Amino acid sequence: MSTAYKSAIDLVRELKQKHGNWQNISETDAARMMSQNRFKTGLDIAKYTAKIMRQDMEDYDNDTSQYTQSLGAWHGFVAQQTMYAKKKYFGTTSKTYIYLSGWMVAALRSEFGPLPDQSMHEKTSVPKLIEEIYTFLRQADAKVLNDYFRELNAAEEAGQDTSAILEKIENFDSHVVPIIADIDAGFGNEEATYLLTKQMIEAGACAIQIENQVSDVKQCGHQAGKVTVPHEDFIAKLNAIRYAFLELGVEDGVIVARTDSEGASLTQKIPVSNEPGDLASKYIDFLEVEEIEIDEAKENDMLLKRDGKLVRPVRLANGLYQFREDTNIDRVVLDCVTALENGADLLWIETPTPDVAHIKSMVDRIKEQQPKAKLVYNNSPSFNWTLNFRKQVIAKWEEEGKDISAYNKDDLMSADYDGTELDAAADVAAKNFQRDASREAGVFHHLITLPTYHTTALSVHELAKGYFGEEGMLAYAAGVQRKEIREGISCVKHQAMAGSDLGDDHKEIFSGDNALKAGGGKNTMNQF
Repeated sequence: MSTAYKSAIDLVRELKQKHGNWQNISETDAARMMSQNRFKTGLDIAKYTAKIMRQDMEDYDNDTSQYTQSLGAWHGFVAQQTMYAKKKYFGTTSKTYIYLSGWMVAALRSEFGPLPDQSMHEKTSVPKLIEEIYTFLRQADAKVLNDYFRELNAAEEAGQDTSAILEKIENFDSHVVPIIADIDAGFGNEEATYLLTKQMIEAGACAIQIENQVSDVKQCGHQAGKVTVPHEDFIAKLNAIRYAFLELGVEDGVIVARTDSEGASLTQKIPVSNEPGDLASKYIDFLEVEEIEIDEAKENDMLLKRDGKLVRPVRLANGLYQFREDTNIDRVVLDCVTALENGADLLWIETPTPDVAHIKSMVDRIKEQQPKAKLVYNNSPSFNWTLNFRKQVIAKWEEEGKDISAYNKDDLMSADYDGTELDAAADVAAKNFQRDASREAGVFHHLITLPTYHTTALSVHELAKGYFGEEGMLAYAAGVQRKEIREGISCVKHQAMAGSDLGDDHKEIFSGDNALKAGGGKNTMNQF
């Protein structure tokens, strides 16, 4: 018999004897329900998943082929179906996470309606989505285990050997996996970051991803107008997150420090330098300045001394200061090294294109100072993956001296090139991108931020096109339901997926023969 299941039976039996009036409670049914709800609180989940991430990070350090992956989820059901699919086709949820994207929370979960990724949505919607995702993942555990216990009961009633079924229960691979949760730039100052982090951890998050933009002017990492903060401000927020983890007892909590410096050209604040070469001084040295004489200074001008000369930082009409154009990569490296020196566990570098060589060039510099530096990398839908890899292939062919006259370099996205040698080579590069980036460029975790935003739009678009057109009901029957049946997707039995079978079994446990159950011969789900 399963060790955990047997222990639960023994515990309930002891409690029945202790309290004396629990005669209606079945030891086996209670143990079954306890086994189906392994995680009692969000903190249980955060502690459990943090250990998974730490082990995965160690595995990656030893073997870069052991990278991890996730898909972004904007609803608990999406996360649940992601894990169902992973287990169905690969037998395990190992090395698989869920990414919670601030972009998708803003676009799909805000009470204001669709919003851009600028931290305008309700901050509490983030921990609420974490809680929702884990509610669905825990329900997935309960549903599958309930099916196993049904098998167990049937086998016991038939006098059959139950060891194989108990083995499945004992070694059950949970659908509950780590969530990397996007806290944007912290939604305020370091105290606001700490308070929100606590809510996110209490909801179950074991990994918090925070970016070095200014919170109140935060932009999507793939848009213009990004403004970064001095390192001292970012370190304070890293500290706030770590203190939140420690306060709540999540000792293995993971901090992902994101830098937007490659695409950010502005700062709102000039830090105070106390001595030459300190962190603030390095940040100030990146500013675009112009040398002036003192009599050229305007009233209330901001002036700096640099290399014995008087200089004026270039300041925009909105008061923001501008960095030199050639400093972005140097700023990325300094941001990353500083974050790792001050409590971050993983890095996120927002890049303009998915280019392994470019990512590697930055990571190699970081590893000179932090040899175990590892990236969480955004395989972003903001990249035109087809176009980018076609460009990379063309550039490689040019370098090798290959004839590319058959291709118009200004129109490489053309459908005319679909099915060509260029298309095939680019698709191979896309297929291998994750393993190449993990091997060459230190990418521990690959995520796609907004995949289920796009898949939802595409599938609904296709269904609507057929259903409201000539196909009518065939659009659903052939385009959706038949595919679900052929693929063996559990969701085709939507009543069971929503908890009907689980609820029926609970009713029988609670009410015995008096239970009014939804299943039975008149259940149309029997057609499947």
